[in-house]
Amino acid sequence: MKRTTLLSFCTLLFASFAVAQPEMPKPGPEVKKLEYFVGNWTSIGDAKPGPMGPGGKITILEENKWLDGGFFVVIHSTITGATGNGTSIAFLGYDPNDKVYTYDEFNSFGEANHSKGTVDGDTWTWLSDIKAGPQTMKGRFTMKIVSPTVYNYTFEISPDGKNWTLFLDGKDTKNK
Repeated sequence: MKRTTLLSFCTLLFASFAVAQPEMPKPGPEVKKLEYFVGNWTSIGDAKPGPMGPGGKITILEENKWLDGGFFVVIHSTITGATGNGTSIAFLGYDPNDKVYTYDEFNSFGEANHSKGTVDGDTWTWLSDIKAGPQTMKGRFTMKIVSPTVYNYTFEISPDGKNWTLFLDGKDTKNK
């Protein structure tokens, strides 16, 4: 009798879990815009001399793939150039609560970068706070899509979010 009652209870419990399973969430239309960035990219940039270092050429190789579920693009980067050599991993996504794109990067220089972005037509603008020693600056990374396989970019810094200085500019090209 006890066995039959336990078996009936377990069957009923399992059936209620099977029926109560919520449908898995699906990415919204904003997330679909991130498809542009999926693939392998080569970035060639020119860093300007200033508070972030001496300046010079920078090359970044990126391998960008969807994370399972399709909500985030995972970006693995290898960086060589004037600011040093290193690697990074970043996650590109969309925050439906704040209605902004997100970029969260962690690199081998010990830095964690968090940016919020907006898109207007073919221009993406990312804003962040940058810690350089004891001081905090604002960062603005602007990407202008030129074609399905090319975008140009600028990265500017500012002590107050009003007066901007160009730190880096360049071009990203999607590899075939």
